[in-house]
Formats: sequence, C-alpha cells, structure tokens
Amino acid sequence: MRFGVTDFVRERTGFVIGGVPPLGHKEAISTIIDEDLFRYKTIWAAAGHPKAVFELTPHQLVGMTKGRVMTLI
Repeated sequence: MRFGVTDFVRERTGFVIGGVPPLGHKEAISTIIDEDLFRYKTIWAAAGHPKAVFELTPHQLVGMTKGRVMTLI
C-alpha cells in the first residue's frame, strides 16, 4: 500500500491538505514562516477545514507557532 502526501499530512497533523491550521496538530511540528508575509498587515490561515480560515498578523503567526522566520526563494 502506498502512503501518499495526503495520508502523510493527515497522519501527522490530524487535518486534510488545504485545511491545516498553524497550530493544534496531533504531533509537534517545526514551522517555517516566509519573511515576505511581513509585507502584509493581515494574513489568513486555514482553520482546520479547507473552507474555513481566520485572520491574523504575521507577528501573531510567529507568536502562536514559535515559527522560524526565513527567506524562502
């Protein structure tokens, strides 16, 4: 049996692709935050379902996830 990306994401986070929120996962994960997000006053993150999002700031995202801000190319 093949274990695909969708299965991997669901197994590790408890959420389906497209609805994975920045916190509340089944297992601890490392979060990398693209520094370009700081160009925006408001950003939107998935809220546990592919059709649900919530509003936050990049600084709030860093605070809630303890994520590492990095330059991504």
